[in-house]
Amino acid sequence: FCVLIGISYGTGLLSAQRPDSLSLAVAKPDLWTSSGDGEVRLRMGESGFASEPPLTVDQMFKTAVERFGSYTALGWKEGEQTKTINYQEYYQACRTAAKSFLKLGLERYHGVGILGFNSAEWFISDIAAILAGGFAVGIYTTNSPDACQYVAENCKANIIVVENHKQLQKILQVQDKLPHLKAIIQYKDALKEKRPNLYTWTEFMELGRDEPDTKLDDIITLQKPNQCCTLIYTSGTTGQPKGVMLSHDNLTWTAFAVGRYVRLAEATKSQEIVVSYLPLSHIAAQMVDIWVTMKVGGATYFAQPDALKGSLVNTMREVRPTAFMGVPRVWEKMQEKMKSVGAKSSTVRRKVAVWAKGVGLQTNLSKMNQMPMNYRLAKKLVFKKVRKALGLDRCTKCYTGAAPITKDTLEFFLSLDIPVYELYGMSESTGPHTISLPDAFRLTSVGKLIPGCETKINNPDEEGNGEICFWGRHVFMGYLNQADKTEDALDTEGWLHSGDLGKQDDNGFLFITGRIKELIITAGGENIPPVPIEDAVKEAVPLVSNAMLIGDKRKFLAMLLTIKCQVNGDTGAPEDELMPEAVELCRKLGSNAMRVSEIAGGRDPVIHAAIQEGINRVNEKATSNAQRIQKWTILNQDFSIPGGELGPTMKLKRPVVMKMYKEQVENFYKEVVTPSTPDNSMPPK
Repeated sequence: FCVLIGISYGTGLLSAQRPDSLSLAVAKPDLWTSSGDGEVRLRMGESGFASEPPLTVDQMFKTAVERFGSYTALGWKEGEQTKTINYQEYYQACRTAAKSFLKLGLERYHGVGILGFNSAEWFISDIAAILAGGFAVGIYTTNSPDACQYVAENCKANIIVVENHKQLQKILQVQDKLPHLKAIIQYKDALKEKRPNLYTWTEFMELGRDEPDTKLDDIITLQKPNQCCTLIYTSGTTGQPKGVMLSHDNLTWTAFAVGRYVRLAEATKSQEIVVSYLPLSHIAAQMVDIWVTMKVGGATYFAQPDALKGSLVNTMREVRPTAFMGVPRVWEKMQEKMKSVGAKSSTVRRKVAVWAKGVGLQTNLSKMNQMPMNYRLAKKLVFKKVRKALGLDRCTKCYTGAAPITKDTLEFFLSLDIPVYELYGMSESTGPHTISLPDAFRLTSVGKLIPGCETKINNPDEEGNGEICFWGRHVFMGYLNQADKTEDALDTEGWLHSGDLGKQDDNGFLFITGRIKELIITAGGENIPPVPIEDAVKEAVPLVSNAMLIGDKRKFLAMLLTIKCQVNGDTGAPEDELMPEAVELCRKLGSNAMRVSEIAGGRDPVIHAAIQEGINRVNEKATSNAQRIQKWTILNQDFSIPGGELGPTMKLKRPVVMKMYKEQVENFYKEVVTPSTPDNSMPPK
């Protein structure tokens, strides 16, 4: 196909070996571009994974159809019925939709925005946009109309695909500010009103059904692996979202490398099955649900839109996935639910569960070759039942990523014989950069490097901590129309600077130790990564849901805390009522609290004392006096996505929290802290 698209990979024009050191004078800027119609040199290697021939999305999809044409590709529920389509039908649907997009006026290098919950229509719209020469652009379903407008305008969206009337309203509110917009398509529910250039999914698919293939084929033939096909908008925890430009090669090579590295089975041997429920505007969900699964001929089943409000476990039990990806909050929710169920079990059951968990944790931590007898018994009595109840009885690959997960949650699942493997990466690295495997697994490590990629720890300190930098064919092309931001992310040699602090051990395991942007630099000049301290507090005080360390340019550290509470099933907003597990913890401590409002602001002296005791334990382990928490307060409500404190992938938006709770933060620093301050019953160091 190299001849077909008129480029030669042997000339070095499109391939780039990793430079060991390049001076500014000979730096090659064509490793990146900020132009939507730009091309980049691919970071090819001479052998191994990095030398894999580059493919366009169409080429990868066609190969999947040739090899797995009759295998189930997508599955979903309609009422009580499960519907499926195979790879042959999936590819044809994408081609029809691509012809419809072209008929509606989609121009080369213009966006197709997709705003809605995961569905077959979402996938088809995404791939059709790419085949038709446009950009596939996921928009977060939680976005406000203004945030939708920003993304649609930034990618010059010609077409926006929405799920339902609710999402349609957001676009109609800002439609007159979108000069490139030509049509809107609604893929679920009947239209409540007829408007020009507004189509149902059926109407949309009819547009392209009888169109000749020649125009589409001509566009596909001109596509090259080193051109942009997808935009991932960063969730904008700091400032406006940036459009991360991913090339065909970014998607197809990463799908190949991940599938091979984590040893996914190809459908001809045994079909992999995944459940799609995480936001598809995020690269992690796209990589797992669309691209890696396509590469190996796996089947993707769609969860219900209320998956994260409780229905996910029902889908899991029905589908029984072989691989499952959850952001830390999903695993934490499972943990909380199981603990509250466990709290209500009979004494005998509880004792058996506690014994089994002890056996499970020890067995998994020691990774013995000879499984002890008590492990086999625990597996029969407890582990198999737990896996079945969670829908994980066939799952051999459970993953977590997108945000930090606590050691407590990892150990909880490990004790149930469910190892949760961490992976690490970013939108700018097309998803994963390191992945943990069953035979390469360290608690709290994010695993080892995907073959064909490289890691550099920049400016390490005496403990080996420095900024983690990436190299490989998964590194993005650049930020759309933002050359300055692209130059901030990629250095002159083409290394991607992650903004994360970390270190590698002698065995190649990577550990994340903090974020450069999150680093707290105290008034005394001490650099403090907040996440380890926040995690330690959550572990020491199980009642705490979220913790945020304060202290940048301040004389001492303080902390904002929230309490585990119920969440509104419809809105996702935190409620005042405590979770059953939190109520149980309060009873053990001798408190009758049932609501957050009974605890917040120090209203419950028993809980206040218990939290102070937990913080004292954390402070005892502090590496220096500057790293001790001097003051803290409990907020009236938990952090949430609707509240604005958390981003779409549950990452803490620190600048937002600082603004929202400015008054509480200022109160910490109003008077000089002394040992007699009630919030500061500090033990001597």
